[in-house]
Amino acid sequence: MADTCGQVLLGSGLTVLSHPLMYIKVLVQVGHEPLPPTLGRNMFGRQVYQLPGLFAYAKHIIKIDGKSGLFNGLAPRLFAGSIGTIVHSKVLQKSQESNLEVVSGSRKAEEGSLPHVVNETTREMIARSCATIVTHPFHVITLRCMVQFIGREAKYSGVFDSVITIYREEGILGFFAGLIPRLLGDVLSLWICNMLAHLINTYAIDDSMSHTGEIKNCSQAVTGFFASMLTYPFLLVSNLMAVNNCGLAGGLPPYAAIYPTWLDCWRHLSREGNMSRGNSLFFRKLPVGKTYAIDQKRFF
Repeated sequence: MADTCGQVLLGSGLTVLSHPLMYIKVLVQVGHEPLPPTLGRNMFGRQVYQLPGLFAYAKHIIKIDGKSGLFNGLAPRLFAGSIGTIVHSKVLQKSQESNLEVVSGSRKAEEGSLPHVVNETTREMIARSCATIVTHPFHVITLRCMVQFIGREAKYSGVFDSVITIYREEGILGFFAGLIPRLLGDVLSLWICNMLAHLINTYAIDDSMSHTGEIKNCSQAVTGFFASMLTYPFLLVSNLMAVNNCGLAGGLPPYAAIYPTWLDCWRHLSREGNMSRGNSLFFRKLPVGKTYAIDQKRFF
C-alpha cells in the first residue's frame, strides 16, 4: 500500500510538471495554429519557414489566459493518473499472486528467457489495459477541457459537471470516445518495446561485458522511444476521436471533419499526410503544400 501511495504522489508531481507540454501537444494535434510561420534557419543554416515551437506556443497561451491557463484540464488528469496507478498496481499484484504462467504452464520460466518475457509482458498488458479502460472517461474530460481553448468555450468547467454534460449529451459511450485506438497503441507499443529489448539483450549484449545492467536499461529506454514513435498515430487518432463532434469548435469543421469511426479518422489523416502531427514541438516544419489561414488559425 505504501508503495502504491508513493507511486501516486510521484506520478501526480510528474503530471503537474508535464501538463503544459501535453496541453500544447493536444492543441497542435487538433490543428490549432494561433501563430503564423516565421522565417528561421534549420540545423544546416538554410533559411526555412518554421512553425512556432513549444515555448512560443506557451507564451501565446499565457498572454491570453495567464500562467494558470497552461494547466487547463489538470484536475481530471490527476484523477486519471491516481486511479490508473492504483488499478494497475492492484491488477498486477493479483496476477503475480495467482502465479499466472501463460507460456510455460505450471513450470516457471527462466528469467530473461522468451517465455518469461512473454509472460511478464502479458501481465503488464492486462494491468495497463484495465487501468486505461477505467480512467479513459477522465482522459476524455481532460482533452475536452484543453480543446476549449480554441473556441473559448466553457462547456466543460469541472470534473463532475463534465461527467453530467457528457452523459446527458452522449450517454455512456461518450466517456469511451477514442478508447479503441488508445488501447491498440498501448498494447502494440508495449509488445514492440519488450520484444525488441529482449532481442537486443539476448543477441547483441554479452553478459560478460562491463556495465551490462546499465546497457540493458538503456536498450529498454531506446526501444521504448522507438515503439512510441511507431505507435504515435494511434495516440493521435484516439485524442482526435475523444473530442470529435462533441460540440466544441476544436472537434468540428473546419478543424476536423465528423468521423463516424476511428478508422475514418485514420484514413483522412493518412490522405492529408498528418499522421505525425503534434509529434514534435521543437522542430516544426511548415507542412508541404499547405496554406496558412490566419483568420481560422489553421492550415488548409
